[in-house]
Formats: sequence, C-alpha cells, structure tokens
Amino acid sequence: MIKKLQLSLQTMNLVLGFMVWVIISSLMPFIREDINIPAGSLAMVTAVPVVLGSILRIPLGYYANIVGARIIFMVSFILLLFPVFYISRADSMTDLIIGGLFLGIGGAVFSVGVTSLPKYYPKEKHGLVNGVYGMGNIGTAITTFSAPVVATQIGWQSTVQLYMILLAVFIVLNFFLGDRREVKVKTPIIEQIKGVYKNEKLWFFSLFYFITFGSFVAFTVYLPNFLVANFDLSKVDAGIRTAGFIALATFLRPVGGWLADRFQPLFLLVGTFAMYTIAAIVLAFSPSIGLYTIGSLAIAVSAGIGNGVIFKLVPFYFNKQAGIANGIVSMMGGLGGFFPPLMLSAIHGITGQYSIGFMLLSQVALASLIIVVWMYYQDKLALVSEVFDSTAQGILVTDPAGYIKTVNPAFTRLTGYEADEVLGQRPSILKSGRQSEDFYSKMWSEIKQHGIWQGAIWNKRKNGEEYVQWLNISAVKDETGEDVRYVGTFSELNQQQLKA
Repeated sequence: MIKKLQLSLQTMNLVLGFMVWVIISSLMPFIREDINIPAGSLAMVTAVPVVLGSILRIPLGYYANIVGARIIFMVSFILLLFPVFYISRADSMTDLIIGGLFLGIGGAVFSVGVTSLPKYYPKEKHGLVNGVYGMGNIGTAITTFSAPVVATQIGWQSTVQLYMILLAVFIVLNFFLGDRREVKVKTPIIEQIKGVYKNEKLWFFSLFYFITFGSFVAFTVYLPNFLVANFDLSKVDAGIRTAGFIALATFLRPVGGWLADRFQPLFLLVGTFAMYTIAAIVLAFSPSIGLYTIGSLAIAVSAGIGNGVIFKLVPFYFNKQAGIANGIVSMMGGLGGFFPPLMLSAIHGITGQYSIGFMLLSQVALASLIIVVWMYYQDKLALVSEVFDSTAQGILVTDPAGYIKTVNPAFTRLTGYEADEVLGQRPSILKSGRQSEDFYSKMWSEIKQHGIWQGAIWNKRKNGEEYVQWLNISAVKDETGEDVRYVGTFSELNQQQLKA
C-alpha cells in the first residue's frame, strides 16, 4: 500500500517544494512597495533561489539513493522553515538575498523523486512516471497565481508565513506515508561521478535540460515583472498569464514522457528544439502582446515536452548511476533558470530591449537541434557496431579490389589472426590450397552475376591448422549498381555437419 502511494506523495512534495521556491519572484511587485530594490538588482534577487536549488540537486539525488526519498524530503522541508520565516520578516534587499538563497532547497528536491520513483516501475514506464512527477512544476504556477491574490488581502509578509503551515503538514505526511523500505543504493559518490563524467551523453542531456527546464524557470521568474513593466498589465493579470505559461508547460511534461515511452525520444527532441528556435526568433522582434503570447506559449509547449523526454533518456542511459546523473542534469537545468534573467537584464540595460537575448536562445536551440540529429545517427552507428562486434560469425569486409578493410572479433577467434595482421591483405591469406583456381573463378563469377555466393570451403588458421567453414559472400552495391565492397560471413563446420 505504501509503495503505491509514492508517486502521488512525491509529486505533491515537489509541488510544495516549487511553491516555496518561487515565493520571492511571485510576490516581488508587493515586496518592492515596502523594500527599495534598484531595477538593476531585481533580476539578481529573483534569480538567487535558483543557485542553491541547482547545486544541491547533485547531493540530494545521490543521498536519495543512500537513505531514501522519505528522509530527504522530510529534512528538506524542515530546513525550509527557517528561510521562509526569515523572508517574512525581511526589511532589506540583503535579507531577501540571504533568505532567497536557502529557498533553493525547495527547487533542489526535484532530483529526489526522479531518482527514487523509477525503482517502483518497469523501464517502459519510466518516461510517463518521471513526467507525472515532473508535474510538480505546477507548484510554481500555484504560487505565482495565488500568492498575489492572497497578498492583496493579508499582505505579503503574512502570505509568506502561510507556507510554514504547509511545510509542517508535509513533514508529518512524509513521516507516516513515506516508504521506509525503499531500495537503497550505496555506491560511493566518487565512483558514480567517475562512471558518468566522461560520457558525452551526460553533458548533451545537461545542455538540453539547461535549455528546456532553464527556460521554464527563467520565464516563471521573469514574466510577472516583464508583463507589468512592458505591457502595463496589472499585477494580478500578469500573475494569471504567468500561471498559464507554467500550467501548460507542466501538464505537457507527462505527455512528453508518455510519448518518449512509445516513440524515438531523439526524434521528439528534434521537434522540440525546432519549435524553440522559431518561437525565440518571434520573441526577438519585440512583438505585440498577441504575438508575444503565442511565442511564450510555444516556449511552454517545447519546455514541457522536452523536460518529459529528457528524463526518459537519463535513466535509460545511466541506470546504474541514476542518482548522480539525475542530479547533474537537473542541476544544469536549474542553472539554466539562473543565468537567462540576469543576461536579459544586462542586455536590456545596455540596449534598452531584450531582442539579443531571445535571438541568443534561438541560436542555442538550433545548435541543440543539430546535436540531437548527430546523436540519433551516432546511436544507429553504435547499434550496427554492437551487432558487428558481438555476432558469433566471423566477418570480413573488403574493398572492390579485394583488400580487407575490417574484421570483427569473431574473425580473430576463428582464424587466429588479429585485425592488424590482415588489414590491407587479401583473403587469400586464409587459403588452405585444397580448392583449385577453377573453384574460385566459378565462385567470383556467381558473385558478379547474382551478388551472392555461399558454400563450404577449406581454409587455414594462423597456426597452420586446416578446417572447413561455411562461407557467405555478398556484394554491396552503390546507387549505380557498381560493387563497392564485399562482405564475407563464416562459421566453422564440425564433423557431424560435414556428414549431414
């Protein structure tokens, strides 16, 4: 029973963590009425919670494997009580920065669930499960929408204090409903890091999540003030529009995971980054509120689907190092939410507009699109290579002139020749001398005529031992019908097969 509750419980934990994470940015229009925050420092104050929320994802993901999600969620919510109370009493920008830094714990809990929940489900459901968990992002929408409404009634300080009650409730829920018997994985963190940091896919996924989740966080903290300042919207209207952006991206996350369970995930990322590129270009031209809304919603669709797809791919490629890999990738996503608001603010301060920043986003998305296409074809090549290397039959490939270009490990096992001993040689190095020249003439005549030959043939190993093999030779042709290479596959025949 407890195990069946984990997806719901941990998703609600993430909802609360993200609700707390964006308190400052959601209430900033109200906070600025009481605390003087220079326009140039606004982006810094709202982005600060992202810093610790990103960096802590690595240790929280790792320790979720060591002690279980129950303990990590409880400790995280206990620690969050202190910065929430501190912010409710803040009367300076310094107080907001200090308290905001530790609010990052709320964002860091993301890596706990993506590490814990896959333990409860088969691989073919990991995309959907992590997508459903990722819907906890809706916590940012809840705070962005509700906090300003509540603050108009009771003030922003009292609104912040309400979150302490929610934290206390969820500490109790995790104590009683968290899984005390969760499977633990105790691989030392240094070993896990060594097992993943040289894998280029980890850093590609980190880049992709930097863009998809980073843009989600960046728009979450950037839109409320931007819409008020640039389109003269009311604070509540700006909050509702931002909540709509967050809700769309959030609800599409499990859709992305579900699609990734059923279709080629890399193809889905191609579509995601293509949409990103176009939408960012639209935003770069500083459009009207109508086109700006369309561009922002396209970013939300791309972010939601992309986030779901990526966390299908991470446990698929890093099953044994899921904790640390999830932590690193999600950390990069969090940092992706920290830098864009600062960059946009700096660009606006220099140029008076945001166009260059959005154009930069479009170019990074385009570069990611190219990388995804490259990864897809690399995977196809890797699959072919795995088949080539693992097959039990010996394989040799020659050019049209008959010189050996490559052989597989089974070739070495069957013949005794290492690859470097036969590359550039002709297959005649294997001849036993038992077949006549007429035999070989007829064999090649059939290959030229039909493109294939097969039959039993006597050959000789490197140590001089003669043996019979069943040999298949196929001609590989180009689009003009010319032979461009020949592929030979063979296996040894035993005495019983010879008699048969």
